[in-house]
Amino acid sequence: MARTAKTKVLTDKTVQAYVKTGDAIKALHDGGGLYLRRRDAGAYWYLRLKEPATGREQWHRMFPDDPQGHYPHKSLANARDEADRLWKQRSEGNDPRALRQRKIDEEHARQLEAAEAARRRLTVRDLFDHWARVELAPQLRADGQRRGRKDGGEYIRQQFDRRIFPGLGSVAATDVRKADLLAVLDEVTAAGKLRTANVLLAALKQMFRFALAREIVERNPLDTVTKRDAGGTEAERERTLDADEIKALAAALPAANMQARSVAAVWLILATGARIGETVASTWADVDLTIGSWHLPETKNGRDHTIHLSAFALAQFKVLADLKEQDENNKPLPWVFPNTAGDGPVCTKSFGKQLADRQRPAERRLQHRSTRTDSLVLAGGKWTAHDLRRTAATLMAGLGISGDVIDECLNHVIESRVRRTYIRNRRPAEQARAFDALGARLAALVNGGAELSNVVAMGTSRAA
Repeated sequence: MARTAKTKVLTDKTVQAYVKTGDAIKALHDGGGLYLRRRDAGAYWYLRLKEPATGREQWHRMFPDDPQGHYPHKSLANARDEADRLWKQRSEGNDPRALRQRKIDEEHARQLEAAEAARRRLTVRDLFDHWARVELAPQLRADGQRRGRKDGGEYIRQQFDRRIFPGLGSVAATDVRKADLLAVLDEVTAAGKLRTANVLLAALKQMFRFALAREIVERNPLDTVTKRDAGGTEAERERTLDADEIKALAAALPAANMQARSVAAVWLILATGARIGETVASTWADVDLTIGSWHLPETKNGRDHTIHLSAFALAQFKVLADLKEQDENNKPLPWVFPNTAGDGPVCTKSFGKQLADRQRPAERRLQHRSTRTDSLVLAGGKWTAHDLRRTAATLMAGLGISGDVIDECLNHVIESRVRRTYIRNRRPAEQARAFDALGARLAALVNGGAELSNVVAMGTSRAA
């Protein structure tokens, strides 16, 4: 019922006495549906209202959103004013309880919307973590093919940690502009790290393309950016070591003061055409010295590869076997090229640095690095570990081995999709003959002896 002057029966003294000593079970009524009810935490004002839809009476707590919405913070006069306001709402056809529930629902919806907006506003660092988990981590697809990167994106993460995250890591990905990213790439380019700039550009474009597909961003800020805007178009390396350089390398290595494992790695890559990353990551469990085979379960292109070991390559593994180390429990370390801590394989960069440190002018020697700065300088100019792989392929070609067999020996993916789909034979027998021929050629160059007769057989077989 609506409140009138006659219904207001309570006094301040009555209310004070009730709060102090009144019956907590029985509510104090001021008339017109206004009540004061004692609770453990204090005394609260209520309005007794009928539910419009059912006619049932319901308790409506007054000042529900006010932390101090109880007596004595809300006096009898405050409660009467609020009751009059609520009754007025009721007379206008608005149910106070329904209005409050609507307010609660609207606030809840705002919170959900804000949470969704926050979820979508991933930072650049958060976006990278999401991208790395989905796209970079090694995974086996339903069709048996591997996806992701062999290192799980660790190299890219290191580059982002060093160059992207310091300035942009905490910025929302959707707020990143092309100018922000080009500023970072310009710094890398200005430092002379041209290839690094291109690697970063490619990774950033892939990451933002991933974000665009998932509606994390509304555009890819690097869509129109090309290598020309970063490190520039990279010239394809063509460096190979000719026969005289291989002989010179054999003469130079003993005086280069390189680690024995690194020397063996040089010859192993030349004899097998294996990639440097796959070489240093190899484990003894994948090497069979009895039958002369080396299995690479994970490779750059996602398919495994088994290499037949020629006598020359097998000799390198035997050298490495003699260098095996043990852990603290006197168990052999599982890696062919263990790191100094003995808890994993040596870093790929370590091998590359050993080669580079021995191919520089003395005045450009790096601190705490090899003093044999020119010990591995060859006539054809600077060479790298990957040039050894290219040299292996070139030597095979010079021995009359067909290009498709060389591709299999180097574990290249067949470019033609049709051939890749229908030709499944990896031609292991022809690979073995090719590796033996390559090993014989290297042995002749290194030892100065005559090449083995099976080199001629390879050429004869192909011509036939």
